[in-house]
Amino acid sequence: MRGGRPDPALPEPAVGSRRPHRAAPPASRQIARTVSETTPVPAVRRSRTDRILRLAPYLLLASIVARMAWALLTPNGMNLVDLHVYVDGSAALLRGNLYDYTYSELTPDFPLPFTYPPFAALVFFPLHYLPFDLVGVLWQLATIGALYLVIRMSLELLGGTVTRWTRGLDARWTAIAMLWTAVGTWTEPVRSTLDYGQVNVFLVLGALVAVRSTRWWIAGGLVGIVAGIKLTPAVTGLYFVLRRRWKAAIFSAVAFGLTVGVSYLLVGAEARRYFEHLLGDASRIGPVGSVWNQSLRGALSRLAGHDVGNGWVWLLGVAVAAVLAGFAWRALGRDDLLGTLVVVQLFGLLISPISWSHHWVWLIPMLIWLVHGPLAGRVGSKIVAGFWLVSTLIGVPWVLSFFQDSIWLISRPGLLAWLGAVDVVGATAFYLWVICAPHLTRRAAPTGRSPEPAPRPIR
Repeated sequence: MRGGRPDPALPEPAVGSRRPHRAAPPASRQIARTVSETTPVPAVRRSRTDRILRLAPYLLLASIVARMAWALLTPNGMNLVDLHVYVDGSAALLRGNLYDYTYSELTPDFPLPFTYPPFAALVFFPLHYLPFDLVGVLWQLATIGALYLVIRMSLELLGGTVTRWTRGLDARWTAIAMLWTAVGTWTEPVRSTLDYGQVNVFLVLGALVAVRSTRWWIAGGLVGIVAGIKLTPAVTGLYFVLRRRWKAAIFSAVAFGLTVGVSYLLVGAEARRYFEHLLGDASRIGPVGSVWNQSLRGALSRLAGHDVGNGWVWLLGVAVAAVLAGFAWRALGRDDLLGTLVVVQLFGLLISPISWSHHWVWLIPMLIWLVHGPLAGRVGSKIVAGFWLVSTLIGVPWVLSFFQDSIWLISRPGLLAWLGAVDVVGATAFYLWVICAPHLTRRAAPTGRSPEPAPRPIR
């Protein structure tokens, strides 16, 4: 943002300048410049890295095959309980009882209701005409494909806004995107998204496409539509406000309003029931104190031993999170599009009443920013990234779930309560590091190499 105007997609020549206009370098060259300036790599390590990158397509294929083998050959691999809710729940529109529907065939301790806006049911409705097993297989493959695009677009955002994703990355960075996809498929947010047949990766992809677009009607329209399917991406509107992309911010609200209007027009009774009675009822979504809920309210409730609700404890936590997110935003450069986006999305996950572990797909773009972004050369970046990568690959909520007698019980031993706040603690650590990073020293260059130049902002 310059002078209250939206950030341009490409640099403009100065007014009155006689110099010919030059197109901005491709995103891949901008990323390469950023990485080379922030992360010096010895020749030996680069050669080893290049050998690994040549294997990237095969590693990604092996990861996909292993994931699909898990789904098709293990007893519970195709449970896809949330996909059942999408598909079977949307079919309940024909009976006029969408919000009375529950799925309990594989979840007897918690019959799963349809908790999404009615517009989501309209979007999913055509799926119930197809065989469920076919929908399940295609859904998982499409989710992995969407994850690759999420990673690719995150890498491109490191080089500045580009108007078409096909401008893309060169072969080296395409291979890096493949490696991230191969690993990211097995992180807790993506793994549980695939296990449940959730929609989270598609929502993150929609938000990324939106923020990368320079057309306000595309950017705002996409955010409004994905928020009409599931409310969590609505926080992207805050990103538009902070960047003073006023038209995109306003149109995102308008587009969401259109999804509401379409819902009232087509399924008026269900729309009235959702927006006038069910919206905001966290207890209907699930047990707030379950270890699977990694929101601020969930973590505080586990520590307190009871649901803290929207009381002063939660409000104090939200205020602290807002202050940390605000300082983290100010610590980043205006040109750091991915870093500032991650700051906003993590804030949305923290303040939501329920943020299941599979909601935290934004951890993948965050890891990419920590490893490849403009502050990757600062002391501590790899420690923060390593903490998140290890905890997500292990799946701390999954491990702790074995020590939880019931998802409805909040009170449990203190150590488990603290471990159950891993995402909140990790997000806090991320914010604190971002705030301090500009003042931290750069990692020393490897022996035998001259010091690298200080990083320059990407324009």
